[in-house]
Amino acid sequence: MKLQDIPMGGRFEYQGKVFVKTGPITAASSPGGQCVIPRSAVLSPVREDTGGLDKDSVLAAFDAFYLTCARLTAESAQAELAAARQRFLDKWNT
Repeated sequence: MKLQDIPMGGRFEYQGKVFVKTGPITAASSPGGQCVIPRSAVLSPVREDTGGLDKDSVLAAFDAFYLTCARLTAESAQAELAAARQRFLDKWNT
């Protein structure tokens, strides 16, 4: 993963430290402050802490929420809702 693939404010690991993207080529870490990340740097995503929840419980709760949203959403917005669901699942599984 490259810095350009990470959204502004996204967290990643580089050289054993966790950083937050603060600009197109900059990031900050709590102990080290702001620094420039080389374009050639290979970065690792930082998995967000789910607060100790297991994956199956989170997905079950999300599915229940999605089904309620689908029932309450107009037919014209169903495709957009389904796309948002898929984006969530894709991000969750990375």
